This record gives sequence, structure tokens and C-alpha cells, in this order.
Amino acid sequence: MSIRTAIAGTAVLLLGIGCYSAGARVNTTKSIPVGLYWLTDEPVEKGAYVVFCPPPVGVFDVAKERGYIGAGFCPGGYSLMMKRVLAAKDDQIVVTAEGVTVNGQLLPLSALLTTDKAGRALPRYQSDRYTLGNVELLLMSDVSGTSFDSRYFGPINRNQIEGVIRPVFIW
Repeated sequence: MSIRTAIAGTAVLLLGIGCYSAGARVNTTKSIPVGLYWLTDEPVEKGAYVVFCPPPVGVFDVAKERGYIGAGFCPGGYSLMMKRVLAAKDDQIVVTAEGVTVNGQLLPLSALLTTDKAGRALPRYQSDRYTLGNVELLLMSDVSGTSFDSRYFGPINRNQIEGVIRPVFIW
């Protein structure tokens, strides 16, 4: 390896660390539109894209083992996840085979899958009907019907949220 290659590699690494520290986040999954996002200090509310650490519970262990989520620096060794807040405090959630309804409104792309692409049974949140509490959020994809989201792991506590992210450039 030449000294120029080492210097260029180090420069790219430092640039990446600097961008991440400043708030840049890149999404490469189908959970939200693929692209570059910026971490903001905006409040977490319905419709917002958020980045969060999954809680260290069994359903996320299974998700990591099967490759639904990656390994990372969150408790439990999980990677951060990005989703959209589709329901919050006092919203009534009903999950059926047809999909997830929030206050009687069927969410697009929310049909419940029973197996993954490998034919393995997907986890299922223990309740088909619930009302979100003060600190609970329903985090789902509104751009993919195959996202691993609250259909399978249930509501997420607000304290798991790292922040709201805004798209800078999506494709």
C-alpha cells in the first residue's frame, strides 16, 4: 500500500466520522426512502422520520440473527433503525391480515406477512388491538410492505429515539 493510498483512506474515514458527528445519516434500507438524512432537534411527532436504537429484547435478537437488522452499537449489539412515526399517544391500533389500522384508517403497505423470504415464520406482536400510551410510538415503513417494523415488534418507547431525521437527498 502506498503512502498516498493510506492518506486518502484516512481522509475519507475522517470525513465520514466528521459528517456523522455533525448529523449526517445515510439510509440504504427499504424502511424509508433511500438517501442522505440530517439529524435534527425537531420534536418527535406523527409523520416524522426517526432514527432509534431497538430495545434489547428477544424479537430484535431474532431480527439480528436473521439479517433483518444489522449489528451495531445500540444496547444488545443492534444497529440503529430508521422508520416513520405513524401513530402516537392515544391512537388506537388494530392489526389484521389485511394490515394495520390507526384510528380506523388502514395504513398503506401494512399487510402483515407471516413468513420472511426464506420461509421462516415472522415474529408477531402479542396484541392485535391496543391504544398507544403517553410514551409509545408506532414506527413503520410507508414505502415498503416488507419492512421489519412495529407490525412485528410492537410499539417503541420514545426514550429509544435518537432523533428526528430530515431528508437532504433521496432517490
